[in-house]
Order: sequence, then structure tokens, then C-alpha cells
Amino acid sequence: MTSFIDLGVPADLANVLAADGKTEAFPIQTATLPDSLAGRDVLGRGRTGSGKTIAFALPLVARLAESGRKTKSRQPRGLVLAPTRELATQIAATIQPLAKAAGLTVTTIFGGVSQNPQVRDLNAGVDIVVACPGRLEDLMKQNAANLGSVEVTVLDEADHMADLGFLPGVTRIMAATPTSGQRLLFSATLDNGIDKLVSKFLSNPASHEADPGSVPQGEMTHRLFTVSTADGKRSLVKALASGTGRRIMFTRTKHQAKKLARQLTADGIPAFDLQGNLSQNARERNLGAFAAEPGTPGSVRVLVATDVAARGVHVDDVELVVHVDPPVEHKSYLHRSGRTARAGASGVVVTVVLPEQRKDVTQ
Repeated sequence: MTSFIDLGVPADLANVLAADGKTEAFPIQTATLPDSLAGRDVLGRGRTGSGKTIAFALPLVARLAESGRKTKSRQPRGLVLAPTRELATQIAATIQPLAKAAGLTVTTIFGGVSQNPQVRDLNAGVDIVVACPGRLEDLMKQNAANLGSVEVTVLDEADHMADLGFLPGVTRIMAATPTSGQRLLFSATLDNGIDKLVSKFLSNPASHEADPGSVPQGEMTHRLFTVSTADGKRSLVKALASGTGRRIMFTRTKHQAKKLARQLTADGIPAFDLQGNLSQNARERNLGAFAAEPGTPGSVRVLVATDVAARGVHVDDVELVVHVDPPVEHKSYLHRSGRTARAGASGVVVTVVLPEQRKDVTQ
């Protein structure tokens, strides 16, 4: 294993990680940090849970601190683009302590909440912005945000951006950043137009892929449970939700997620839902209750989610993922299942199958 100091990470930032128990770099960090800290454009490929956030947070903060330029009103110097509000919030939480150690400020920008606090932060001259494309473009059109001073741009989960139809907006945003700036792009795959983004915006990038075999990965066990009736499915799902560790139950629709969370709570299994109809405050509250230490007041160990949460939730020690409704396509299966067996822990993935779903699940 390699230490962060060995990779060239400034001591003040390495100390922040060490205080959080992180002293040895994951493979994606070992591979990309020498290039990204030196200012090269980087294309990083690695699955969720491989340590990508720290892989780009460190060079982002280190390079801005090193350049020493003064941030102007409405002109951030660092930009991270993320596909979902949840992911943006979690990225900002990872960057925050590193930025604080370097004397830099961070804010998040996304829709579903009032833009006023975001505009206030931009006016004050925030150093690093972690944003979802839609709201950021809105603020750019209002002249509340100007990307002309961005020195480092990070695009995280680019493949998920493509899946959600964000690439036109991402392209416009990237085009508004200086060509002289550093760009770091992270994606699990290079399909759906990601390759075009790479060729258009990355200059002679260093390309790195975390070897799947070397990523700290716990054992993920997959199970298919076939049930013959809706009643049988209900009792099985209740049994799967009844446990001591964290578990995420995935449904296909927002209505089903809300309904199942209520049913489980009524059955004595406290559960919260995470789906698109919730306000941002409610989403953050429910996710916070799930991520809280088990047994603390207000915490829950069961989260019922739609696919919106499949990539946006990075919570450690999820021991069980249940596909209450089998996902529509294989990518969703991978991303939902990837909520467990993260960073060396083991986990179980269960798919509940009714007779009429057998053919789709087999495919």
C-alpha cells in the first residue's frame, strides 16, 4: 500500500485524511494522484466505491491552494459537476475538511431548493462549487455565476450524466471554463457520448483504470427469491427488512417507495423513503437518518428507494440490498447492488421475482 504523502499530497491535506483513519491510498488514488497533482488532465475509470471522490478532491484543493489566486465575486476557481443532489452533497462533505485546512470555501448548487443562499455564496466569492448542471446553468444565465476563472474542473460519474440526459448542459458548462484549466473526468464507462466529451475537453489526458480485482471489494453474494403470489412477496419483503444492519429496498416507482416505507413502519420496522417527490430537506433528513449510527435517536436502518438513489447514496456498512421490483435494465442492477459490499465490507443482494417477471430477470 502507498501513503498519501508518498504520492505527493501536501502534509496538511494528508493529515486531514489521517484524522479520519485514511492513511493508505486506494488503487484509483495511487494511479491518478501523481498526474492530477502535477496539473495534467486525467481520465479516471473506476466503479463506485473505488475511492474516486478523494482521488479528485485532493488535487482540486491542493492545486487551488498552490496557485494562491484570489477568488472574485461570482467567479469560483474550482468546479465539480455531479449528476444528483445527493451525490453533490456527499462530494461537498468530503471536500469540506480538506478545503478548510487549505483556507478555501465550498458550496453546493442544485435545484429543488431556493437559489438565494447559493447566489449569496457566489456573490461572496466562494472558491469551490459542487453543482448539478441544471441549476448551475440557470445561475449562469442570470449572470450569478461566471466560470471564466475556473482553474480545475471535475466531472464525476459522467456516464450517469449521460444516462440522465445531462450531456448537452455539461458540454455548455465545460465550454464556459478556460481551455487553460485542468480537467479531471471520472466515469465507469466511456459509452453514450462520454468519449466525445473526453476528446473535446481533455488535453492529452493521463488515462487510468482501477483494476476491478484490486479495488477493496467485499464479497457480494447474489440471490434470486421466486414467490408465487403478491401476498407471498409482501411477507418475504417484510422478513428481508427485519434485521439489525442497514438495508436498502429498491422499488420501481416513487409511489411504491412511499407506500412500502409506510407499510414497514406500520409493521414495526421503522423505514424512510428516498424518491423524487420529496423536498430536498426531506431527502437530506431521510438519508441522514439512514446514515446515522444505529441506535441513535431518529436513526433508521431501512431505506426504501427508487433508482434516483442507486448512485447518489454512498453509505458504508449496508449489509443487504433488496430489489423489491427487479430493475428495468442491467446497469440499474449494477448500480443498485453497488450500495453494498463497499470498501472491503461484504454484503448480500436479493432480487424478489414474481412468475411473470422471470423472463425479464433472466435476460
